[in-house]
Amino acid sequence: MSPFLTLDGKRALVTSGTRGAGAATVALFEELGARVLTTARSKPADMPDSQFIAADLTTTAGCAAVAETVLERLGGVDIIVHMLGGSSSPAGGYQALGEAQWRSELDLNLMPAVRLDRALVPAMTERGYGVVIHVTSIQSKLPLPDATTAYAAAKAALSTYSKSLSKEVAPQGVRVMRVSPGWIETESSVDLARRLAAEHGVTVEQGRQMIMQSLGGVPIGRPSKPEEIASLIAFLASDRAGTITGTEYVIDGGTVPTA
Repeated sequence: MSPFLTLDGKRALVTSGTRGAGAATVALFEELGARVLTTARSKPADMPDSQFIAADLTTTAGCAAVAETVLERLGGVDIIVHMLGGSSSPAGGYQALGEAQWRSELDLNLMPAVRLDRALVPAMTERGYGVVIHVTSIQSKLPLPDATTAYAAAKAALSTYSKSLSKEVAPQGVRVMRVSPGWIETESSVDLARRLAAEHGVTVEQGRQMIMQSLGGVPIGRPSKPEEIASLIAFLASDRAGTITGTEYVIDGGTVPTA
């Protein structure tokens, strides 16, 4: 009996695949038979050199180097998962966001996808096959004004760009989708719960609850696990999802109150 889901023989690039949901996606893709390359600024000690590309994707040069290395090592790519994202902007609302903060958020959350797609998607359209998955965020719909305005705006821009790209390349056999996570229980989010617990003199579990309350509540009662994000991405990347394109899949435990 053949497996329900396989990525056997597929060539994949997963950005920011050394931690959290990115690492879970890399591991699952490999388990399903894909040849995977990933990229970050520095390589974890346990990651093979052959799987990793060291680059700063917030720069034009970094994106160009990754695209060139993908072509050298894999001869092209069938699947791109744009996992890279995050925020370093300070709290304090819109007035705390200067030019540097806005540029940083756009360079991290929007432009790497634009640049890598521009370099790698044309070969997909020529071949008549490819999958591009942009990992956005529910913050694009539910921004937190004190802390995530610039991040949320950048992710909203990524979502709009993704939709436009999907309409352009679908006739050439390339599927483009968005995965929009809510809170994911990564190493950094666990650390945040611990910091909140220490600051407020409460348990780590109460720190977790504080995070969920700040997001407006998570009806399912817990954050998503990295492996759950990876499972959704793997299905969408597979031929099982062969007619799915141009859509957004929210995986947030019910945080967003409407679809």
